[in-house]
Amino acid sequence: MLEMLQLPLVVTAQVDLLLVLVSLLAFWTRLSHLNYPNAVVFDEVYYGQFVSLYMKRVFFIDDSGPPLGHMILASGAYLGGFDGNFVWNRIGAEYPSTVNVWSLRLLPALCGALCVPLVYLLTLELKFSHLSALGAAVLLLLENSLIVQSRFMLLESVLIFFVLLAFFSYLRFHNKPRPPSPYWLILSGVSCGAAVGVKYMGLFSYLLLLVVASLHTWKLIGDKTISHVILCLVVVPVLLYVFWFYVHLSFLNRSGPHDQLMSSAFQASLQGGLSRITRGQPLEVAYGSQVTLRSSVSQPIPCWLHSHKVNYPIRYDNGRGSSHQQQVTCYPFKDVNNWWIIKDPGRQQLVVDTPPRPVRHGDVIQLVHGMTSRFLNSHDVAAPMSPHTQEVSGYIDFNVSMPAQNLWRVDISNREAESEVWKTILSEVRLIHVNTSAVLKLSGVSLPDWGFRQLEVVADKLFKAHSSSLEWTVEEHRYGTSQEQKEREAELHSPTHIDVDRKISFWAKFVELQWKMLTVKQEESEHKYSSSPLEWITMETNIAYWLHSSTNAQIHLIGNPVSWGVANLSLLAYQLLAVVYLLRRRRGLKDVPDGVWDQFVCLGCVCVGGWLVNFVPFLLMDKTLFLYHYLPALCYLYLLSPALLEHAHTHLLRYAHQPLRALCVGALAVLLSIFLTYRTFCPLTYGSPELSAHQLQGLKWRDTWDILYRRR
Repeated sequence: MLEMLQLPLVVTAQVDLLLVLVSLLAFWTRLSHLNYPNAVVFDEVYYGQFVSLYMKRVFFIDDSGPPLGHMILASGAYLGGFDGNFVWNRIGAEYPSTVNVWSLRLLPALCGALCVPLVYLLTLELKFSHLSALGAAVLLLLENSLIVQSRFMLLESVLIFFVLLAFFSYLRFHNKPRPPSPYWLILSGVSCGAAVGVKYMGLFSYLLLLVVASLHTWKLIGDKTISHVILCLVVVPVLLYVFWFYVHLSFLNRSGPHDQLMSSAFQASLQGGLSRITRGQPLEVAYGSQVTLRSSVSQPIPCWLHSHKVNYPIRYDNGRGSSHQQQVTCYPFKDVNNWWIIKDPGRQQLVVDTPPRPVRHGDVIQLVHGMTSRFLNSHDVAAPMSPHTQEVSGYIDFNVSMPAQNLWRVDISNREAESEVWKTILSEVRLIHVNTSAVLKLSGVSLPDWGFRQLEVVADKLFKAHSSSLEWTVEEHRYGTSQEQKEREAELHSPTHIDVDRKISFWAKFVELQWKMLTVKQEESEHKYSSSPLEWITMETNIAYWLHSSTNAQIHLIGNPVSWGVANLSLLAYQLLAVVYLLRRRRGLKDVPDGVWDQFVCLGCVCVGGWLVNFVPFLLMDKTLFLYHYLPALCYLYLLSPALLEHAHTHLLRYAHQPLRALCVGALAVLLSIFLTYRTFCPLTYGSPELSAHQLQGLKWRDTWDILYRRR
């Protein structure tokens, strides 16, 4: 053993000092004085609400993205001891001393700082020089808008970090000698899953990476590494995406403000809220059951099948007549008039037998309104607001040759067997009118004042087979025990009492949550600082993130105008150069060797492709957009600019000494201009030092910028 040990022990390490330098500068620009300002800044008011809900384990939906970003922000809050007890109700609200502001903003700032060395390393993996890598890192380092976005509790810096890490890891794997280690590929897949888990916009960069990987893999048909690529870049991100939701749904197990967006089954699985009402309910609906029926399509506001002691008007405003029978509507509030009794048409009793006789798919039933004893009825009379459908009413015998048509067939649309029992909360049921084959349906139209602005319920013959507007779910349920009307009314006012445990699976909750996030949109109003994507390219807009309550100290999302212009010129130059190359290669003229051409194409796929997939989708979106949505696309152009300059320097001007010297001098002048511009806008980036009104006016380089100041 001693013979094998050779002394002295020597460790040799190579340290890239440029990488260390830009990393230190990135941490300094992003993390210094992170707790200033000690007030809510712009979208912190939005994300902070979700962080508070995480701290309290209260369920919520954010239709703008998956849950990983919120979990990352909540992790920073947890490390700082935040208990969720802060009301995020307005921009500029002061944080109390009990809130660790530095901890709230730490993780986004770390991600923003790490983006700088990542761009440096990614440029090297694109096979460009350390000088180009330094140029790309400097462009990110001195970009004022990226600094601002990194220093607050926001998600763009987190998204950019994972996207850059995904491309760097994949290219590191691809550039390694064969057979490469799969660890870099695994890291790339994990980063892709994290990017999509932070924001759905990460999906477009992920798809771009899959395209690049597919092009590389096509050249390796027969290579065993292909199976690694599919496993790591397809399976791993999908599994991680599901995993984020598993953690999200497992952790947020308490009822909250967004419950009403979800189905009754989902709500009942949460602690508190609907679960407090439904915990004691029997599972199987039986003859004699007292139920409330919630429409499956009544979103985002739920509503329940309802009736009350008011009849339809004899004639409507347009002159059409009605049956003048009792109104049946859908009511968006809990109410005793939402209760109905399931009755066997062949028997008179309205109580549950011992043992209960369950209602099954295909059974014919009658529905008796609990408080008025009217039968749910439909007939060949036009509905009040939707005359192409049938009226639904509570039947009254006026002795005018209008017989009762109150038989309904139970159709369980999500049944697993033909004899499926109708289940509370779990079963989605269509009620088919026996006489006319019309289906009970929520039309969604509000009734006039005579209907108390409640929602219209109709019976529709011309329905789409799988429309959710046809489906109803039993939400509250009890076994009726009182045959007399007075006793039954008292019973309907009392709580349920039979203990039954009921849960739905994670997959059912996962699928429902995906659908809600894609289809249920929160109300959006026009914002003062919203902008269109075309305005981002020339930076015609800015966003005031924070303004001191009594001084001119303020923070704005404004980019570095010089580096912004360099990015746009690089994008245009690459496209023009690519067209020239392609035309000349079509004619058999190769201006650069094949290896250089492959490098040029790879640069375009990653950088120009990355810009396109992160910019073009916003042109098609019908939502409120802001300047910060452009930042991921901008990072690709900062990666492109130095690499394209090196390509021109090395392969286009290598024999032209005067233009080459001018190019170098011009590049240095541009870098100096970028630094000076960064310094000029630092007061608006960090919120200090405070500037006078005259100085602030001098920073308004574009008339469209909205810079605020107080005259003294």
